[in-house]
Amino acid sequence: MTEPSNRYALAGFPLGSREPGLKRRRLASLGTERVGSLVTVEGLGESRWPPILAVLTAAALYATLPGRFIAGSSGLITTARWLVPALALTLLAPLALTAPRRHVVHSIPRRTAAIALIAIVTAANAAAIVLLVHLIVIGRHVAAHELIRAAIHMWCTNVIVFALWFWQLDSGGPMVRHAEASTTPDFLFPQTATPEFASPGWRPKFLDYLYVSFTNATAFSPTDAMPLTQWAKMLMLVESASSLLLLVMVAARAVNILH
Repeated sequence: MTEPSNRYALAGFPLGSREPGLKRRRLASLGTERVGSLVTVEGLGESRWPPILAVLTAAALYATLPGRFIAGSSGLITTARWLVPALALTLLAPLALTAPRRHVVHSIPRRTAAIALIAIVTAANAAAIVLLVHLIVIGRHVAAHELIRAAIHMWCTNVIVFALWFWQLDSGGPMVRHAEASTTPDFLFPQTATPEFASPGWRPKFLDYLYVSFTNATAFSPTDAMPLTQWAKMLMLVESASSLLLLVMVAARAVNILH
């Protein structure tokens, strides 16, 4: 039999909690049941389709990058153009299963696979951005419309992958967050700060994080949801910096080409 402390840790509770009774009551009120390395929670709900469609869109955007930016690059980049979408499709099921449903099974291996998927797409898109900036810096002749198209693909992928990061990491992940198992949120949403304007039991879902990612990439700063922890601030910083880099480099080069 697994020790109670391990059971709470699997459900998202920190080891050594000083309020085991409170944690136990929370789990019991949610209909939580532990079976092996899995934790089942009843009474939750979030559609799996938004994150699934987000990953499929990111994979499609990466696979359809203009060939002008792939041709002449290293073989690694050329291979990644098709390998990354294939890996994304392979790991799509674990990501989808981390979205809370009415009958949720929280599995550490599934969440690890989901985070690995996000990391792969993030690294691939970062490599594409570096390649684009490199081509601009060395002055390779590229048609303005291809340059703008490539930047749009990378910017949209950037928004999606950071939305997935926010969704998977905030308050311990979707399952833990919807189970009210976390103690401190990483993002402060308006509905949390002003619960009188939110529906009862409101919890952020993937589309809320997609909006946060989009506004951060366009405004280069948080808008409605404020980051509270250092990792959340650093992720938003990286997203803003990459979006600003794409805007400055591509806009300057495109204007130069058009003139």
